Amino acid sequence: MDERVKRISTPEKCEIFIKNALARDNIELANQARLRAVQLRAEKYGADTLVEKEALEAIFAYETVLSVKNGKKTRATRTWQMIERRGIIEAIERAVNRSSETQGYRALVEMNLGSRSFESVILRHPEVFSDEAIEISKTRVTEWART
Repeated sequence: MDERVKRISTPEKCEIFIKNALARDNIELANQARLRAVQLRAEKYGADTLVEKEALEAIFAYETVLSVKNGKKTRATRTWQMIERRGIIEAIERAVNRSSETQGYRALVEMNLGSRSFESVILRHPEVFSDEAIEISKTRVTEWART
C-alpha cells in the first residue's frame, strides 16, 4: 500500500483521496484508499477477534461495491440486520450457505478487495465455520479463479 494511503486516518479522508485519485485517473491509488477505508471502518466498529474484524471488513467492502455501483452511499441493510439477530460469524456463514453465491465478488476484485469476500474470510479461518460453509467457499473461490 502506498505510504500516502497508509497515513490516512479516517474513512472520510479516504473518500476525499479516492476522488482526487480518480480525477487523476489513478485507479490503483483509489482502490488502495478504498481498502484503507474498509479497514478503518472495521476498526471503528469494533471486533472481539481477528475473524470478526475480517468479517466486518468483508461487509464494509461489499458496501463499497454497492455504493460505487449505485453512485451513492449504500448499506448492506439485510446483512446488518442478520448480524444484529445472529452475530457476525453466523451471518457470514448463512450468507455463504445460500444456494446462490454472495453478490459482488467480481466488483470486489476490480477494486482490489477480492480478499475481503465472505468466502475468503471463511477459508482463512476454517476453524470457526462449518464444513459445509468451507466446502462452498472452496468451490466458489476455485470457480472464480478459473474465470
